[in-house]
Amino acid sequence: MDKIKKLLELFEQKFVAHPWHGVTIGEKMPEQVKAYIEINENDQIKYEIDKPSGHIMIDRPQKYSNIVPALYGFIPQTYCDTKIAEHCMKATGRKGIVGDADPLDIIVLSERNITRGDILVDCIPVGGFRMIDGGEADDKIIAVLKDDQAYGDCKDITDIPSKVLDRVKHFFLTYKSNPNNDGSDKSVEITDTYGKKEAHEIIRLSFEDYTNNYGDVNKDFAETLASLAK
Repeated sequence: MDKIKKLLELFEQKFVAHPWHGVTIGEKMPEQVKAYIEINENDQIKYEIDKPSGHIMIDRPQKYSNIVPALYGFIPQTYCDTKIAEHCMKATGRKGIVGDADPLDIIVLSERNITRGDILVDCIPVGGFRMIDGGEADDKIIAVLKDDQAYGDCKDITDIPSKVLDRVKHFFLTYKSNPNNDGSDKSVEITDTYGKKEAHEIIRLSFEDYTNNYGDVNKDFAETLASLAK
């Protein structure tokens, strides 16, 4: 096992980890998590992780005038599947909801103007929006940048100014809206805004969905190396 451990350390030194699978969610989760940032508030392009490779890619130019109002990305080692869908249906009384088959989205508030994406940040989840996008559970976790001068002391959603939350909510409800109202938009709604306790539960469930679909990547990698060494 010492050789396997050494080999794993060499891999970590030589190769950049996949932002979704190779970066851990954080030892203090769900109270504190890592977030991989795809888009910042200066971007007029929607960047997105390429799931197979882990590289950042252009998904599309932002279609209309909406610009994301804060750092936006996902929590590594999370996935929105059956547990997230079941929880959404229980919370809303709806039926037929499915997970959106993506990592759990997160928006990170900061006083500072952070001008780049493709970065990892430590953040504190304080709440979220229960969003349903075309029949898919698509929760948006709201967090604050750890040690941020303006938001760092916020502990729950009630600590965030209501006008800031309104700005974030407006973005999610309108960034796909077609100004021609031609019926091509998917139905997007936010059924409720929740606090820290519910955000923690959503993070835990999405981590369970991830584990159920992908297992423990580091453990599986080590076991595979060990089997090859026999």
